[in-house]
Amino acid sequence: MFPLEQGTNAGLLFLRVMTGLVYADSGYKSLKDLDARAKDNGLPKPMMQFIASAELAGAAGIILGVYQQLAAIGLILIMLGAIQKKVFVWKTGFWGKDGFGWSYDTMLCSMLLIIVSTDGGDYVLLR
Repeated sequence: MFPLEQGTNAGLLFLRVMTGLVYADSGYKSLKDLDARAKDNGLPKPMMQFIASAELAGAAGIILGVYQQLAAIGLILIMLGAIQKKVFVWKTGFWGKDGFGWSYDTMLCSMLLIIVSTDGGDYVLLR
């Protein structure tokens, strides 16, 4: 009905930018207040610093289209760790109390899987 396939690459670019901005914001906030974020997540400070740095690096890769599949896979691994903690350690439900469940994490994993499976579309700098 509508020739939407012509907008696929623009849509994938938009998906990459929006997903990358989420991770850039998270990584930045974590590095900005590393002690509080480590305490909130129940992680040692060096581990939280590594995760925050990986989020920033992954965000840059996804947004710029530089090894975006590897960046997305790395971020998926971080998200699987977050989901594992929410489900098995904190015993949080899918929707969670006050909206802090693992539904958001699952949605981000789905977005990252699209980036992995499409290689981010044609508007990338380096594959």
